[in-house]
Amino acid sequence: MDYIEITAVIKPLVLGREVLVAQFSEIGFESFVETEKGLKAYIQKEEYKEGAMNTVAILKNKEFTIEIETKFIADQNWNKTWEENFEPIDVLGKCFIRAPFHLKKDAVEYDIVIDPKMSFGTGHHSTTYLMIKKMLDIDLSGKRVLDMGCGTAVLAILAKLKNAGYTEAIDIDEWAYNNSIENIRNNNCDDIVVKKGGAELLGNKEFDLVLANINRNILLADMVSYSKSMALKGNILLSGFFSSDVDLIIDEAKKNGLSLVDSEHKNDWTLLHLIKI
Repeated sequence: MDYIEITAVIKPLVLGREVLVAQFSEIGFESFVETEKGLKAYIQKEEYKEGAMNTVAILKNKEFTIEIETKFIADQNWNKTWEENFEPIDVLGKCFIRAPFHLKKDAVEYDIVIDPKMSFGTGHHSTTYLMIKKMLDIDLSGKRVLDMGCGTAVLAILAKLKNAGYTEAIDIDEWAYNNSIENIRNNNCDDIVVKKGGAELLGNKEFDLVLANINRNILLADMVSYSKSMALKGNILLSGFFSSDVDLIIDEAKKNGLSLVDSEHKNDWTLLHLIKI
């Protein structure tokens, strides 16, 4: 599979990078790597439409200076590209997320090997980091866990390493579905159930913890399905949206019987921890 790589040099860096990730995601970009000066973003060649770049609002925002360079990457060069760009992530010294070509870090409680390829969710993005950080504080022993929009399945894998019970990972993207299966196998978590699709797959299942690190519009549309799939007093962690969208998300959550426990923020992104009442 061939890809288009966009390299962006961004000023101001932190906020600009986060906004660009969100807006690129809306036009089909599938994966991102942070760089010292900005960002590398990737999209399948057949999905790339130059005209869609005109809809990326931040590129026209005078408060940001963003230089864009476009490059074609052939399928056979993809793994080499990741090896050159993917750095391991250390979350609070407790969870170490690395690619297969990185050395294992000694004395870390949760060592997770992720071959990210084109799937979102390596821990580099603020929202994934926030989800992992919060999960480290929750006792998951024997809990039934759902990872919606699982990407690389890194959250489902961490849940299993924390002794979760039945764990299900769902993503609508074919690449993410296949990558999740591969990563689950590489981390010896073969009993995680992986499904391709969306909230329609939830049916009448009941979970103690729902993890949903997805964009704002999907969270709002599927909140009712998430709530119905939760046990009474069950927990849900929501992220994937800007801090400016918090009130909107909380209002929809309340309509579906969810009560706010607490929230965390990183680089203008937010995580909400809610409970079903």
